Order: sequence, then structure tokens, then C-alpha cells
Amino acid sequence: MVFSSLIFLYLFLPIVLIGYFFVPNYLRNTVLLFASLLFYAWGEPKYIVLMLISIVLNYFMGIAIDNAKTISKKRMWLISTIAANLFILGYYKYAGFFIKVIEDFLSISIPYEAVPLPIGISFYTFQAMSYIIDVYRKDVKVQRNFQSLALYISLFPQLVAGPIIRYQAIAAQIKSRIISSEKFAIGTKRFIQGLGKKVLIANPLGEVADQVFSISAGDLTTVTAWVGILTYTLQIYFDFSGYSDMAIGLGKMFGFDFDENFNYPYLSQSVTEFWRRWHISLGSWFRDYVYIPLGGNRTETWKVYRNLLIVWTLTGFWHGASWSFMVWGFYYGILICMEK
Repeated sequence: MVFSSLIFLYLFLPIVLIGYFFVPNYLRNTVLLFASLLFYAWGEPKYIVLMLISIVLNYFMGIAIDNAKTISKKRMWLISTIAANLFILGYYKYAGFFIKVIEDFLSISIPYEAVPLPIGISFYTFQAMSYIIDVYRKDVKVQRNFQSLALYISLFPQLVAGPIIRYQAIAAQIKSRIISSEKFAIGTKRFIQGLGKKVLIANPLGEVADQVFSISAGDLTTVTAWVGILTYTLQIYFDFSGYSDMAIGLGKMFGFDFDENFNYPYLSQSVTEFWRRWHISLGSWFRDYVYIPLGGNRTETWKVYRNLLIVWTLTGFWHGASWSFMVWGFYYGILICMEK
């Protein structure tokens, strides 16, 4: 299910809103959790088990990290939990890619049946890992209420395309949040703006871009090529930022305040500035959980460049399981190194 579908707009969302606002305050999280799990299970019911495994895994591992008496035990539980999360993500998103690499390298054939990529798995896995790491660092208190952690991981407004929400940003809001008619109106307006970006701008631009990209290279004119480039450039922005607007708007309708995920990236004057404005939540996630632990800027100059290249190669790989995405990320890493 996607936010722009008629089922979501005219059936799912109205029913959830009615149920949410007509129950007592103490039941609202329950309604929202049930709605989130239903939203996730709508198109692919079998993958709800995968999300529940992620919720249970990170709930108990978070408590294990908090209860551990020594740093070594805490670190052991942390590494085990991160490895388990990455294994789940890796199997569904990257197994086919790695098998193909092994086949090409060894010139062998490995029996493998491709599995569909579960919706939102990259986003909720990164959110779960940020929670676990923050518990280890003592940046947040461990969540011992199972329903609250389950709601954080499965919250449907930001499940499809982000933003990636940090637990520390909404921990207090899960427990208690401000719900008002004014906030609901702001959220509705933001959702409609995002819906307009997606349906009225991104989708038509995408149709033009697809038509251009379907033309063979020999038949492309310079003007047609530029039309394809520009329409695709605008399509991916309005599509992605539209989903973020809808997520932020939906959050406000239910009383949540999510951080902004886009800040006019095409007005940037450098590559570095562009990536500070584009998909802000992903950039800050890699900065705080990969770049800084590697040493960040506070290390030898060559290590700074190494850290940037590692982070950006991983960022590219996060976007898709292929060499082209890794090269794309590495390419941006080189550009940012040159700017630095």
C-alpha cells in the first residue's frame, strides 16, 4: 500500500483516523500499532512475521545490553544485535547480488531463488539499529514497554520511504504527545502538498523520462537527452520529497513531530551542501553511526578521506544492491573529498 493509492486515501486512512480519535488516550498507541502492522501486511502478509522478528529481537537485545554488567558484555550484545539486523537486511536485499558476484568470480552456478524485497525493510532496520546503538551509548533509556518499541519500529507514516526517525527524537512523543485541531490541520495541509508533488508532478515527469530512456542511444537527439535528464532529475526529487512531506504530515495528524528530510537541495552551491539538504535523515544516520565511529574529521588527513569514501560507498550500496550504486556512492565520496 502506498500513500497515493485510493485504498489508502479513501479507506485505510479515514478508518484509522476515526478509530484513533474516538478511543481513549491510553488506547491510541494500540490503535496506531495495529494500523501500522496492518499497513505493512496489506500487500505482503507473510513479511509481517519478518517485522515482528525484528521488533522482538531488538526489544530483548536492548534490555540485554542495558542489563549487562560489563562493557565487554554490552559490546558483545551490541555486535550480535547489529549482525542479526544486518543479516536479515542482507538476505532480503543483498543475497542475490553477492551470489552473482561469487558466481562471476568462481565461474560456477549457485542455485538460488530470488526473494522479493520487503517494503520499508531498509528504513525500519536502520531505525532499530539506531535504537540499539543509542541504548549502548546511554544516549537513550532502554524501552521496556514492548508496545512502545513496536510502535517506534513499525510506525506506518514513515515506513515506505522515510524519513529515518531516531528513537531519541520521538521517545517522549510515543509516551505523550500534543494532539490539537491546529496541528491536525497543519498535518493535513502538508500531506496534501506531498500528495500533489507525487501525483501531479513526479508521476507525469516520470512518464516523460521513461519514454526518453526507452529510446536507443543512436536515435537520441541532444534536446531529447536533456529533456530526459531534467525530467528524471525533477521526478526523483518530487517523488521522494513528496513521500517525506506525506510522512511528516501524517505524523502531525497523529500528534508526532518528525524532522525535515529535504531542504531545497537543488539550490545547493556544492556537492557537500547538496547532501546536507537531500535525504537529511539518511545522511545524519551514516554520519553518527558510521563516519564518526570511524574517526570522523578528528583523525589524520588521509583517514578523513578514507572515512568519507567508506561512508559514501556504503550509502550508495544502501540505495541498491548493484555495482552501479556502489560506484555512484564512491563517485560522490571522491567529489566530497575533493571539495574538502
